[in-house]
Amino acid sequence: MGGRVLIIAEAGVNHDGSLERARALVDAALAAGADVVKFQTFRADRIATRTVGKADYQRRTTAAAESQHAMLQRLELDDAAHADLVAYCRTRGIEFLSTPFDRPSVALLTGRHGLGRLKISSGDLTNGPLLLDAARSGASIILSTGMSTLGEIESALGVVAFGMIAPPRTTAGEAAFAEAYRSAAGQQALGERVTLLHCTSEYPAPPASVNLRAMATLRAAFGLRVGYSDHTRGTAVAIAAAARGAAVIEKHFTLDRSLPGPDHEASLESDELADMVAAIRTVEAALGSALKAPAEGEAATRAVARKSLVAARDLRRGEPFTAATIDCKRAEGGVSAMRYWEAMGRIAGRDYAADEPIEL
Repeated sequence: MGGRVLIIAEAGVNHDGSLERARALVDAALAAGADVVKFQTFRADRIATRTVGKADYQRRTTAAAESQHAMLQRLELDDAAHADLVAYCRTRGIEFLSTPFDRPSVALLTGRHGLGRLKISSGDLTNGPLLLDAARSGASIILSTGMSTLGEIESALGVVAFGMIAPPRTTAGEAAFAEAYRSAAGQQALGERVTLLHCTSEYPAPPASVNLRAMATLRAAFGLRVGYSDHTRGTAVAIAAAARGAAVIEKHFTLDRSLPGPDHEASLESDELADMVAAIRTVEAALGSALKAPAEGEAATRAVARKSLVAARDLRRGEPFTAATIDCKRAEGGVSAMRYWEAMGRIAGRDYAADEPIEL
């Protein structure tokens, strides 16, 4: 834990198929202070049948008569748009990231566009062939874990470990994946290249379903960097995740939450994204060190806030220090009030004016 939180502004499909709007989302993510702007790379024909239904949130936010396949077609960005956005992000100075939802999209992102990092969605945590391609690409992987059990995550990591360390012609399969996961080389590769994101795959997600404590469970179970992909309304939960040590925070954002489309409703608007980024930067600065010791800036306060032993009244040399003759007050200098009992019964070695710090 500790260090700078990687903040991913999830543009997703909130461009609604418009390259112009996608570019505007890049600008908004950069203006908000995000480290990364993320899109989604897919072809509807590769990821959904023409008869599959929509998720509840998609039915609620898009036309009822439109199929999931038709919705996805409308939200595609073609290869030329990807090339434009990769170049535009490079020019603007923000990292371009995308989630591939099919195997050719892995090749497009890592091969043609040279991405060194991929985000894999919760829905593809059990898509073994896609995971294997992603691992073999050489890219680092941010893996969302919504809807999953610890066993499913371990199985996914087995595929990823195999892809990262096995020679190209090695026969793939469950036994080989498990062996790769257990191996020292596999664990080293996972530690170097994989981050797990805790996630609740509801849009929007009720806070009661989030269970941020599961981040610690993931960290303990797999020994990997852990972050959080947030689908709740507002920014409070994402900020809390940063306070609990998330290495990565991912959050959907939009230019206008009232736009029609599947993800706008559960997204932040640009000013809210900027507020979230600022709050997370404050949190990561405040997390600081695990060492409990006076901060450098506390020295001046300590000098005037801590109590010292002082004369309760004018004292003459030879008088004893008693409860009636010494007191504990804020003073310039003197000995700590914690030495009160040590002072009892001692004899004043000189005269003291009232409130003057005493010497032991």
